[in-house]
Amino acid sequence: MVQLSRICFRKYGNFIDNLRLYVHGGSGGMGLPRLGGQGGNGGDVWVVAAKNLTLKRVKDKYPNKRFAGGVGANSSIRSLKGEKGNDQEIFAPVGITVTTDDGRVLGNLNAEGDRVMVAKGGHGGSFYSAFKPSKGKFRHIRLDLKLIADLGLVGFPNAGKSSLLTAMSNATPQIASYAFTTLKPEIGKLMYSDHKQISVADLPGLIEGAHINKGMGHKFLKHVERTKQLLFVVDVCGFQLASKTPFRSAFGAVQLLTKELELYNEELVSKPALLVVNKMDLPDAEDNLAQLQEQLQNPEKFSGLLPDNMIPKNHMTFRHVVPVSASTGFGIDHLKSCIRKSLDEAEATATKAIHQDRLQALRYQSQEHL
Repeated sequence: MVQLSRICFRKYGNFIDNLRLYVHGGSGGMGLPRLGGQGGNGGDVWVVAAKNLTLKRVKDKYPNKRFAGGVGANSSIRSLKGEKGNDQEIFAPVGITVTTDDGRVLGNLNAEGDRVMVAKGGHGGSFYSAFKPSKGKFRHIRLDLKLIADLGLVGFPNAGKSSLLTAMSNATPQIASYAFTTLKPEIGKLMYSDHKQISVADLPGLIEGAHINKGMGHKFLKHVERTKQLLFVVDVCGFQLASKTPFRSAFGAVQLLTKELELYNEELVSKPALLVVNKMDLPDAEDNLAQLQEQLQNPEKFSGLLPDNMIPKNHMTFRHVVPVSASTGFGIDHLKSCIRKSLDEAEATATKAIHQDRLQALRYQSQEHL
């Protein structure tokens, strides 16, 4: 059997699972010494959990990634106690951990409406400060999407995801010859000779219409958002969910999986992904694999074979396409190598981006002090 190497590669950057922001509490207002007036406190900066948000949308809406609280009002004859400056709220997705730049956890956003203060406003001028106000706190923070695993297995029921996870790792998911054996995420660990560990989540099987919450649609798709990369798993010989549903080829399965992800959240399609072509021990597997490879090289040409409602706006570009047989063990070691390589490359790219971001922030701060 032929092992497929990388067939195509592109730069990934549309899906964001962490975001670095600069936050600055507002300065307090001046006190009024002759009447003992107290200036208003500066506004605080909060991160607030909201529905239907992604970190990419936050980044696109606020490209400079800088947030500041309002300045407290000065004390005056008309208003001896100055008003507090306006608080600044940064709306973020549910499922976020808020940390400082050095990794200290400030709080978690586990449900809509949860809020974490990230920069406190300064105190207004008062008798205790000689009526001089203080400046607000400032720092860089990070919003990190809480991940359940490095990789999420994406596939239709009975594609062999659970068997694949067992072959690769120490997980023992429920395995049977009927659909829907996975009802909740099963996490397995891939172990490497240098003691590196990579977590893989076997997610509940997707079905057509998952984006409108058919089957376990939204539960599944929310789990997909919590993985760094996707591992598509398809049956090389195609599949048929039930006697009344149409037969799908391996290429059709890939396109339909992509379409379901796209309809739920278009950003998911931009995640780094690998494709596992499973059940290579079956008859005609080699011919089917060759056909799939040709179709993946030019998906637009072969999309005409599919119904219009199955064709995604954007076709997945896989970092690696790997044929395996979970039942015989063929290709499993090569797959683990490809997974490691893909994650290492993504980590190196992310580290470089963080360094560039910090360098840019230092330049900005130095210009402010000129």
